Formats: sequence, C-alpha cells, structure tokens
Amino acid sequence: MEIKRSGSQPSGKGPADYFTGTVRIDPLFNPPAPARAIGASVTFEPGARTAWHTHPLGQHLIVTAGCGWAQVWGGQVEQIRPGDVVWFAPGEKHWHGATATTAMTHIAIQEQLDGKTADWMEPVGDEQYPA
Repeated sequence: MEIKRSGSQPSGKGPADYFTGTVRIDPLFNPPAPARAIGASVTFEPGARTAWHTHPLGQHLIVTAGCGWAQVWGGQVEQIRPGDVVWFAPGEKHWHGATATTAMTHIAIQEQLDGKTADWMEPVGDEQYPA
C-alpha cells in the first residue's frame, strides 16, 4: 500500500505549449507499470483552457469546482459543472477549460499507451472560445 499525503507532491504550471491562460496541475497518482492510469487535479483560472488534443485511450473528467466548457471537434460547446463526469473517447479531438468569467477545477484521469497520455494540437483560438 502507498499513501500519497495531501501536499506531498508539488503543483505545476500548465505548459504554454498545451494551455492558454493560467492553469495549475496538482498530480494525484501515476503508479508504475503495469498500471497505466494517471490522475491529476487541474485548475483553470477564468479564460484558461487546453489546446485541442486527443487521448490514445480516452479521458475522464470529474468536475469538482466552478464552471467550465468542453467541446469535441465539430460539436457544440457544452457547459460543465461540479458533479459532472465527462468522457472523451480514444482519439476524440477536444478541449476543455474555464468559462471566461469563472474558474473551474476537474480531476483528469487517462491511461498511458506506450508512455503517452495525449497528443497535443493547435491552441483554441479566441474566435473558437465562447465570449
């Protein structure tokens, strides 16, 4: 058994290559192989969001605070709130983040395939992001 104590893992800043705006990533779990699931709590300040991306084995988001948006390529922007659970299928191009005026936190859970959890693409431009 291993217990990761709250506060024992340092927070990180969401890299500018993958995020627009201020994003904090708090790691939750990343066990050694053969386990593949990785989890993190991600907080987006108002206006912050991911770039477009996919996950080779899909991704679950569990919204824990605030109000955010999520969108799949070619789909409508959907509002997400605490208690909502979002599933993105393997290879489904999407983005997620805070609304323009409200921060949002979610737990992100995805599995690694050959050590990779995501394929990052172009930023979500201001013309794509709801005002």
